[in-house]
Amino acid sequence: MAEYGFYHLTRTPLEQALPKLLGRVLAGGGRAMVRVAEPARLEALDAALWTCPDPDWLPHGTPRSGHAALQPIWLTTEDAGPEGAPNGARFLFLLENTQSAQLAAFDRVLDLFDGGDAEAVAKARERWRQAKAAGHALTYWQQGARGWEKKA
Repeated sequence: MAEYGFYHLTRTPLEQALPKLLGRVLAGGGRAMVRVAEPARLEALDAALWTCPDPDWLPHGTPRSGHAALQPIWLTTEDAGPEGAPNGARFLFLLENTQSAQLAAFDRVLDLFDGGDAEAVAKARERWRQAKAAGHALTYWQQGARGWEKKA
């Protein structure tokens, strides 16, 4: 079972929070797959990761750029296959209320949601219930004054 973490964005937008989390994965020698809901959002996120200041280098690819196996970070609108992420990632980032039927293919799932969006919060609660029923180890993180704070 995957360790499934819910990340409640309350202080910074996704475009600022995501690069720092991805940077931590890369710094630890990991690989990540990032799933978004819409192709237009994928393109915007692709551009944002190339120009983010912190960390200043997040090597990544998309289906359009190809060569998934070479990409430390893979951005996609598609779910992983039964064999896992096309880049061999063990970290799965779920954005924009996306879900995955392949959670067991990952060591860790990070589900980021906007705390200022009531619909996103309600959908995150439903994903929490589903993940708990499936037996995943759940954690809940919320942005605080000093960064991410793990809540009970």
